[in-house]
Parts: sequence; structure tokens; C-alpha cells
Amino acid sequence: MIGLVGIVMIFVMVFGGYLAAGGKIGIILHALPFEMMMIAGAAIGAFLISNDSSTVKHTLKDIGKVFKGPRWKPGDYRDLLCLLFTLIRLARQNPVAVEEHIENPSESPIFTRYPRILADPEAVALIGDTMRSASMNYDDPHQVEEVLDKRMEAQHHHALQTSHALQTMADGLPALGIVAAVLGVIKTMASIDQPPEILGKMIGGALVGTFLGVFLSYGFVGPFATKLREVVEEDAHFYRLIREVLIANLHNHAANICIEVGRQNTPGHNRPSFGDLEEALRALKQEAA
Repeated sequence: MIGLVGIVMIFVMVFGGYLAAGGKIGIILHALPFEMMMIAGAAIGAFLISNDSSTVKHTLKDIGKVFKGPRWKPGDYRDLLCLLFTLIRLARQNPVAVEEHIENPSESPIFTRYPRILADPEAVALIGDTMRSASMNYDDPHQVEEVLDKRMEAQHHHALQTSHALQTMADGLPALGIVAAVLGVIKTMASIDQPPEILGKMIGGALVGTFLGVFLSYGFVGPFATKLREVVEEDAHFYRLIREVLIANLHNHAANICIEVGRQNTPGHNRPSFGDLEEALRALKQEAA
């Protein structure tokens, strides 16, 4: 919602200020279709040249995140801690029994209790692979942490591709606006024999290209790239929490301590309170009894 408010403010303040200063919107509206065709068309073409099909698809999909915000909400962090607590307790009580849950999470009563987490393949795979490594006696906490860091770094880099692609487009838009403006000046020079009032409108139309390139870059595409980067950084905390809890488990800390390590490493605005988490864990223990 706040993203839509920002877009409305941009249009109202920019064009409202222009009109309030006595500007004539007709010149902009007349030149807009042609300038938009050149600038936006060239920007999209350059975007397609510089990115593969996977990045293009991800970009189209990720645009919605600008308005939706981060995927993981405070309740998801609490649910993740509860899920990890249940798996750690089960793994310590019966290492064989936990395998059926991590090998087939879609049919696991533990995972299906938390459908939002189950719907994320990366989170499920991260949990399953790390717990599986422990069952295979690959349980050196430092080595496992190093492996997880490299894996998460690669995943994080991939998730940022959309932001990088949009930022590259934003950086190029002002130059493309100049290209459109230069073409407008060339057109004007071909009509140099026209009266001043005609030439003035033609020059004004040419300058719309420069305006449009800068306007799209700093008013829309650049902020979109920044917002997507912030969303990716925010969601990355969810996967880091998995790492912190499971590494603490490999250090053979008590299950409650592992979960508290994760809770303390959760960002403050998403961190469940100690009382709320304790109540949720107590309910899980009562159901398991």
C-alpha cells in the first residue's frame, strides 16, 4: 500500500508542481508517446540483451514484492522456531524417526503443520540437508557452518539478480533520455525555417526525452531496485535463523538453548517475545506427550 502511495505522490508533486508553475501539459502529452516508445523500448531491449531468460522471468515475478514487502512475517519466524524445536527433539530421541520427515516433508505431519514454510523449497531443503548431514556423521559445527554460509551466499546472490538488473536499467535510462532528446533536436533542426512558436514546441517536445529518462530512472526503476534489494535482505534473515539454530544443535546445546539462540538472532521487528515462544513450545510438548 505504501508503494502505491509513493507512486501517486511522485505524479502529483512532479506534474502538479509543473502545472502550478504555469507549465503547459499539452507539450508533454503530445511528445510522450513517441519519447516513451524510444526510451522505454530501448531500455527494455537493453534489459533483454544483458540478462538471460531466467533473470527476465524472475524480474517480472519479483516486481510484486515492491508492493507486498518481505515474504516472511513475525508469525513465520515463530513457526520456524517451533518447527526446528520439534525436529531437534525428535532427532535426539530417535535419529531414525526424523529421517522420514526430512526425506519426505510434504507428507510429514511436522512440516505440514506449517504450510508457509513447507511451500518454500529453499527453507525445507536447508533444514533437511543440514539435519541429514548430522545423521551421516558430518557433524563438525565449523565445517557445516562454512558449507551453509557458502550455500546461503550463492542463494542470496541469485535472489539479488533482479535488483541488480533493474539498477542497471535505472543507470542507463538518463542516457537513453538524452538519445531521445538529441533525436528530437535533429528533427527540430530539419524544420529550422518554421516560425519561433513552432520551433519552441518542437524543442520543448525534444526536452521531454531528457525529462522522461531522468524521471523514470530516479522516480521508478531505481526505487524499485532499492526496494527489491531491501526485501531480499530482509527475507535472508529467515534462512540465517535456520543456520544459527542447526549449528547450535551440532554444538550439542539443549533444544531450548538452540531455539533461544535463533530467537536472539531474529531481527527485532520479527522476533517473537520470550513468553509467546515459550507458550508455543509448551503447547508442542503437550501435544507430543
